Amino acid sequence: MSSMGRREFVALLGGSAAGWPIAARAQQPTPVVGFLSSIAADDRPHHTEAFRRGLDEAGFAEGRNIRIEYRFANNRMDQLRPLAEELIARKVAVIAALGGTNTATVVKEITSTIPIVFTTGADPVMSGLVASLSRPDANVTGVSWFSTELGSKHIEVLNELVPQAAPIAILVNPNNPEAGLYHQSAQDGARASGRRLLVLKAGTVRDIDAVFATLAEQRAGAVIVAADPFYPGRARQLAVLAARHA
Repeated sequence: MSSMGRREFVALLGGSAAGWPIAARAQQPTPVVGFLSSIAADDRPHHTEAFRRGLDEAGFAEGRNIRIEYRFANNRMDQLRPLAEELIARKVAVIAALGGTNTATVVKEITSTIPIVFTTGADPVMSGLVASLSRPDANVTGVSWFSTELGSKHIEVLNELVPQAAPIAILVNPNNPEAGLYHQSAQDGARASGRRLLVLKAGTVRDIDAVFATLAEQRAGAVIVAADPFYPGRARQLAVLAARHA
């Protein structure tokens, strides 16, 4: 599924203003773009910068002809709804729902009128975000890279890299509804190659420390970190723990 095109996005933010008299346009408030992410602001700052750059390329510069209201849930899924409600109360023109299916699902449950642009690693049809890939329908559209279906491929690659590693472990975030799909794909890959698979869960920084202690106890030969918005911000912690436990 492709992202919303420049023409459609421009129409969302400024299309209705085209018919206003010049004097009236001068009095209209600056359109507000809502930015809602499940992760922390400093987890992936390059994503926020890329978002601003994309808007600028479409003719919308923050502080000049649009405002952006940022909200970050800091990896606390229970904060997504109140943050989404704050944005809706601000009467935003569109909401960018980032950081996985959770974010977009929550926003979709609250509003059926404000356009929502999402990013997800899951199948957006299966997760209920859109009616179909060719016709998203309703007020929701976005981008999916279908990473939840790559679990079996990751097992295949790991078999080639470290064929003697046993057992294999996968690390998934229990707070992410996409985790179950990735787990199933990885399980299929492990079964096909005759490998034993350990499934470990970590949704907080403290959980990750505990997981690596378990990996050591289970004598895991290798670990695959599932694609998840939470884990890239913990890359250093994951690398240090992996090295410490060899």
